[in-house]
Formats: sequence, C-alpha cells, structure tokens
Amino acid sequence: MARPDKTTAVAELAEDFRTANATVLTEYRGLSVTSMKELRRALGTTTKYAVVKNTLTKIAAKDAGVEIADDLLTGPSAVAFINGDPIDAAKSLRDFAKENPFLVIKGGFYEGKPVTPAEIMQLANLESREVLLAKLAGAMKGSLAKAARIFDALRIKLESEQGVSEPAANDAVAEVPAPAATAEAVVVTEETTPTDVAEAPVAEATEVTTEATPETEEKE
Repeated sequence: MARPDKTTAVAELAEDFRTANATVLTEYRGLSVTSMKELRRALGTTTKYAVVKNTLTKIAAKDAGVEIADDLLTGPSAVAFINGDPIDAAKSLRDFAKENPFLVIKGGFYEGKPVTPAEIMQLANLESREVLLAKLAGAMKGSLAKAARIFDALRIKLESEQGVSEPAANDAVAEVPAPAATAEAVVVTEETTPTDVAEAPVAEATEVTTEATPETEEKE
C-alpha cells in the first residue's frame, strides 16, 4: 500500500475508533465472502465491520487514544465499529459466532475501557435498550393505573361518608325540642289572671267605708 493510501487508511480508522460507541476485534479466518456479507447484514447499518491490517489498526487506535494489546491483532483481523446499541451488536456477533465457528471474538472496547470476550458475551446477554424502555413504559403504565384505582376508591369512600353525615345532621336538627320559654309564659299568664287578687282590696274598702259613718246613725 502506497504511503498516501496508508495515511488515508490510518486517518479513517482513527476516526472510526473515536466515533464508535464500542469496538469489537475479531478473527475471520475461514469465513467465506458470503458469510462476511451475512455478518454485515446481521450487524445492521449502525455497525461498520471492516477488514483491517494489524499494523495500521494499531497506529490508528493509538492516534485515537486507544491502546490495543498485541494479542488482539494476530491473524487476519476485522473490527466491528459499533455506532448503534452495543448490546444489539454484541447479540448479533454472538449469534453469528454460534452458527459460524470460524468467527472468533478476540476482545474490544466499551465505554473507553477494554473488554474481554467473556464480557462481550455478558453484554450480549443483557436486554436491549428498546426492551428495557418497553418494560419501563409498561411498569409506569401499571403504576399509573394502580394510582388511579386508589384515588377513585378514596373518592367513592369520601362521597359515601358525606352522604351518611348529611342525613344525621338533619335528624339532629329535627330532634331539637321547642323552646320551653313559650310554655312557661303561658303558665305564668294563667296564674297571674285570677279575679281574687282584684276582689280582695275591693271588699276591704267597703268595710272601712261602712264603719266610718257614725254620724249618720245618730241623726237617724
């Protein structure tokens, strides 16, 4: 490869390392061209699977601030530069490797840190972002529905309690006895109106008048 071509290739690889969410280094010895196409199709458009030269890859990774161990760059190498969901890409690599043993996952980098093949498999066993979001949405929907049922039950209980307290208040008002002052007033009126009180002074006055007229008797 001519020097200008090497410079361009290194620059492109360095940019791939810088922009990728994760990278996985593989060995593809024994895979056919058809199998490689199937793998690229399985990885989708958000992952770039590129056959690379080991020496240029090491230089490009270093330019991007990534240190690749020498044992990851042995044999014919291809790198998966993952720009989408690393979990989905890891699942695709795992499933393809099960059906095509010639694909060997050697290691990689995730969130700026080196990861082993075992850790990549653990990543592949995780639920994808879409599944987690769907579960979260389902849990939130269930929580909201439960809260709505609780609030509705409280509303019904409050309305029921208010309906019971209102008739009780009305009955209490109806049972209040009439003021006793009216009856007492009637009794007092009846006791203070006998004719004896008025007649006694009149009788005494008559007797006094009769006794005070001696001169009349003498004249007769």
